[in-house]
Amino acid sequence: MHDIKAIRDNPTAYDSGWASSGLPPQTPAILALDQRLRAAQTAVQTAQSGRNDASKQIGQAKAQKDEARAAELMAQVESLKAEMAAAGETEAAVGKELRDLLAALPNIPEPHVPVGEDEAGNIELGRFGEPRRMNNARDHVDLGAGLGGMDFEAAARMSGSRFVVLKSGVARLERAIGQFMLDLQTMENGYLEVSPPLVVRSHAMFGTGQLPKFEHDLFKLTLSLPQTDGSYLSMVPPEGSAQYLIPTAEVSLTNLVREQITAEEELPLRLTALTHCFRSEAGSAGRDTRGMIRQHQFQKVELVAITTPEQSADEHDRMIASAQMVLERLGLAYRTMLLCTGDMGFSARKSIDLEVWLPSQATFREISSISNCGDFQARRMDARCQKRGEKGTRFMHTLNGSGLAVGRTLVAVLENYQDEGGRVAIPDVLVPYMGGVTHLEPTA
Repeated sequence: MHDIKAIRDNPTAYDSGWASSGLPPQTPAILALDQRLRAAQTAVQTAQSGRNDASKQIGQAKAQKDEARAAELMAQVESLKAEMAAAGETEAAVGKELRDLLAALPNIPEPHVPVGEDEAGNIELGRFGEPRRMNNARDHVDLGAGLGGMDFEAAARMSGSRFVVLKSGVARLERAIGQFMLDLQTMENGYLEVSPPLVVRSHAMFGTGQLPKFEHDLFKLTLSLPQTDGSYLSMVPPEGSAQYLIPTAEVSLTNLVREQITAEEELPLRLTALTHCFRSEAGSAGRDTRGMIRQHQFQKVELVAITTPEQSADEHDRMIASAQMVLERLGLAYRTMLLCTGDMGFSARKSIDLEVWLPSQATFREISSISNCGDFQARRMDARCQKRGEKGTRFMHTLNGSGLAVGRTLVAVLENYQDEGGRVAIPDVLVPYMGGVTHLEPTA
């Protein structure tokens, strides 16, 4: 969400920021609505003041037995009430129109973020490890099937496309990866483990920026109400009480500070959770239809930080290092990318992606995106911080990132640790989580 006072003070800066993300000037419409809103508010206040004055004079006129004057004033009060009602309706309508416009506009990128239309404008910042190149590298789908641990057909029969059933050693490897990530972030990087709800209401989605613009990417829940004839009536809950499956634990974790005032001395808060995530992938038709790269349901270890404005830049670097540590401990080659304005998420001011090497595609693929959102989400959630002993409050900064996407990490481990016979070695750090198993063997 954006600060209307800041937009009034410096509209050029906002239009310039949105222009770098490919948007036309927005402030003329914003400021016109703002002017209409303030005019309506003034009209309400003026009419209210006039009504109050006239009401006082009615008593005085009646005390003086001036019925004609009293009748005149009473008519005036009724007229002013009508003016107040009309101005109030205008205030409500214009206020909603302004809020809706501001709510649909993305965050303003940091000044040094490169300007670009899409991923082609991203900048590589560095690499780790040597990409493994194989002449006949199998992809994870073939490897998983060969190991007897990955079944897309069974998943499709019960759930549809973009789901998978994992079994045996592959299922255990997925569990091992998630537990390893969670232990690393909590035991070494200082994140507090949280087990949050997977279902949230619409205001939580609004707070982190998924609503209203990206509802088509979400799974929205419906209610089934029993009828007298034994049947059930499905209905969508009324606006404001609708519930959704989380697309990422960022939603649940960040909303822990919703409508709260947190002592600055307690910041930064570092939170992590291993959860299932649910995405409709409505905007990705035809992309990554094979395998586990783009699923409706997947697991992810999420990292969230809540900071003061002064802490957020350093915390962003720390969060990036925390995610990189996972890939380095697993011995997976990756590169670090600074995203351009056209490739960043809706709520982000600055985003860094980590892309892991996949031998079957002979390319790097995104496995984590780490974003600093500034005070954008905090304004939508009304999440503030305050120094002890001081009266004033200010909006906190929020950051989030994957540490990492478990399914994509499973894909990377299978492909990078395969041999020519389809056998998969277990990375050393995962062997304890696998009960000492060092390899996954192909089935007969």
